Amino acid sequence: MSNSNGGNPVGPRIGYLVPDWPNQTHTFFWRELTAMRALGGEIHVFSTRRAPDSACLHAFAKDARAETHYVFPPDAARAAKYLATRPRALTNALGYIARLSETPPKERARLAGLIVCAADLASRCQDLRIEHLHVHSCADAAHLAGLCRILGGPPFSLTLHGDLPVYGRDHRIKMAGAQFVSVVTRPLQKQVMDVSSKPQSKVPVIWMGVDTARFFPVPHTKSPAGSLTLVTVARLNPTKGHIYALKAIRKALNQGLKIRYIIAGEGPHRAQIEADIASLDLGDVVTLAGSLSEDGVLKLLQESDAFILSSEGLGEAAPVSVMEAMSCGLPVICSRIGGTADMIGNGIDGILVGQRDVDAIATAIECLAADQDFRLKLSTAARTRALEAFNYRTMAKKLLDAIKQDLTANSGQAVAAAAAIPST
Repeated sequence: MSNSNGGNPVGPRIGYLVPDWPNQTHTFFWRELTAMRALGGEIHVFSTRRAPDSACLHAFAKDARAETHYVFPPDAARAAKYLATRPRALTNALGYIARLSETPPKERARLAGLIVCAADLASRCQDLRIEHLHVHSCADAAHLAGLCRILGGPPFSLTLHGDLPVYGRDHRIKMAGAQFVSVVTRPLQKQVMDVSSKPQSKVPVIWMGVDTARFFPVPHTKSPAGSLTLVTVARLNPTKGHIYALKAIRKALNQGLKIRYIIAGEGPHRAQIEADIASLDLGDVVTLAGSLSEDGVLKLLQESDAFILSSEGLGEAAPVSVMEAMSCGLPVICSRIGGTADMIGNGIDGILVGQRDVDAIATAIECLAADQDFRLKLSTAARTRALEAFNYRTMAKKLLDAIKQDLTANSGQAVAAAAAIPST
């Protein structure tokens, strides 16, 4: 596995684990690990399993696949050799599975299979002299990291990207062994503190981020007053609330506005969205663009007037698509969900609406279409906000600093413990 540090790493050796890698929504992770390498970290990439090649159209996908070690399916011979010398650790790993009291027995049996994967991972980390494993998930991958640690693997940390109920059960046990649990929004920080009893210092808020130098506004012909080109970049999933944006656009059209709406993304809900478009008579207004490369997303954002994300329910936290849109100077109409109220100042650099509030979405669309000065004001403020808060290099440094701080603390504890041993 390449570490892209020119053979002269000056920072910690970090394992970086992303489940089902690489996927279409994983652009941020590639940005982050690249930035951490630029800051001196020696980063080795791991994943639970390889996503289908068709799952990621971005330019980095080929390089990402080539350098990643996938722990499933595990190298059974390597894992068996590793476990054979650690019978007590194996017993402790089985004890970890037994303590998952919130998890049904059938699920615990499935998770017990992760022990072989964890042994493979621990063995690889040992060979690479990994000092810290960071996991971008609090689902099964968190169990994998915990088991890896029990089996002699490196200290680990987690990042929570959405509401805890989406990530399974037994979160207290998952997080007990983590050195810290970073979160992408303040509401998630409270969820982690409530369930894990970790102090706030061990639950840092580290935004996801965007390349603000690449995602920037470009001069283009804006839609005239009474018209608007809207865009959404999101998976075609019911939680993204496409239906509410479509209904709001129908209302805006009924008020005499001229709207063009492009939806970029793919997913299992496509057929339903197509049916909704037809039932609302929006066939001449809405374009389903499918999955786009990062270049395609950038071009689409730079050619549009405003962005809309009408998500609902659980799972949404700090949408990178919103950050990318704001970085391109687009006014954003967004649901109050997850951490979006921390990202967007309502009426300042975007417009916040209630979940499933079609009337509020329609009103926001009408305001942006009718008032070009207001649109320009939000556009300028959105770009400023992105530059101040969403630069991925700043966020990557925060994560790297948290890992370094933990390694320094652990090193100090080890030195203190050694000093406490009486000399003979």
